[in-house]
Amino acid sequence: MEFCMAGTLLRLQEVGWDIHCFNVSSGNLGSAEHDAVKTAAIRRREARAAAKALGATWHPPITRDLEIFYGDRLLRQVAAVVRIAQPRIVLTHSPQDYMEDHMSTCRLAVTAAFARGMPNYTTRPQRLANDAPVTLYHALPHGLRDGLRHRIAAGLYVDTTPVHGRKRAALACHASQKEWLDHSQGMDSYLVALDEFSAEVGRLSGGGGWAHAEGWRRHSHLGFCGERDDPLRESLGDACRINGHYEAALDGH
Repeated sequence: MEFCMAGTLLRLQEVGWDIHCFNVSSGNLGSAEHDAVKTAAIRRREARAAAKALGATWHPPITRDLEIFYGDRLLRQVAAVVRIAQPRIVLTHSPQDYMEDHMSTCRLAVTAAFARGMPNYTTRPQRLANDAPVTLYHALPHGLRDGLRHRIAAGLYVDTTPVHGRKRAALACHASQKEWLDHSQGMDSYLVALDEFSAEVGRLSGGGGWAHAEGWRRHSHLGFCGERDDPLRESLGDACRINGHYEAALDGH
């Protein structure tokens, strides 16, 4: 979340939006030093601290690492969180990513948002349906490529340069992850990896002076909102830049 979404959340917060963070998984497998129970407890404290650093409402995890599957049990729980938060904007993972947990989370988020207004769909815990419009945006995958190494382009870029320090501080709350990521994925310092990732997206945005950026793709409006609804762009104004080549490809031009 802090890697590819926190900057946009902070920019939205600056213009008056309430922001929420939902960790679907406990992070229990993210250690080569501690057992799963202790690791989950450490990760829980770190996630809450990161949400506090962002000024976000935090929603606790509902399952464990490598156990995020698209199915009835988790879908009803994710849908409950959507109904509690009543979002106008949902930021979630790319449908194509290097990790199955990320892709399954994406699918759960999309369907949970779709079911937000269905009064006959029972969530766990049970929450009232709310059919207010919601627009979904998908983040860029880590590495900017899908699992088959194909480059993923953004349709919209957000300038996160002014809030990069706060974004970095939120990621630093996940201190236990440095050793794990070094051990499992060779990422060296995860804070340096964050800097490099957002700087690369800043370059791709084509925006002169955008040292750091985050990229987004807007989900289909069908079942969610109006065809032209784009609250991220409308809210952030000059802090957003549209990728005209991407939009033209969608229109078949």
